[in-house]
Amino acid sequence: MDHIDRVLLAQLQEDAAQSYAALGRAVGLSAGAAHERVRKLRERGAIRRTAAEVDPEAVGAGVLAYVTVESTSWMGDTAEAFAALPEVLEAHIIAGSASVLVKVRTATTRQLQDVLRRIYAIDGVSGTRATVVLETFFERQVSPLLADQD
Repeated sequence: MDHIDRVLLAQLQEDAAQSYAALGRAVGLSAGAAHERVRKLRERGAIRRTAAEVDPEAVGAGVLAYVTVESTSWMGDTAEAFAALPEVLEAHIIAGSASVLVKVRTATTRQLQDVLRRIYAIDGVSGTRATVVLETFFERQVSPLLADQD
């Protein structure tokens, strides 16, 4: 992946709906060349998918919590159980005193409590600890331009 690919990725992260002509202008290529580069980035898996970024507050999911999950056994085989909970946005096997870290969004703390009950029902889960976010300073995606800073 070269610098042009990284700039294209950064441009697409900013606005995935922009035209190939606009992308090309940003990197000094024709629209056709920019389109071909983006196609190759998709084929290589650098672009997983194209999606709209939705404001959680606007769709009634204003409560954000990070939940650490303690277990009595290896949790590496439980991905499907966590994925089956629509309120769970991310789930990660982690090192440390807990086994899994999940990111949860709900409309209310009562709904969060229900999600915690359903997590607790997953085989191997022995406990949960939720941290409710009061305010988010910022959220960002991985910058494809970080590698260019070396």
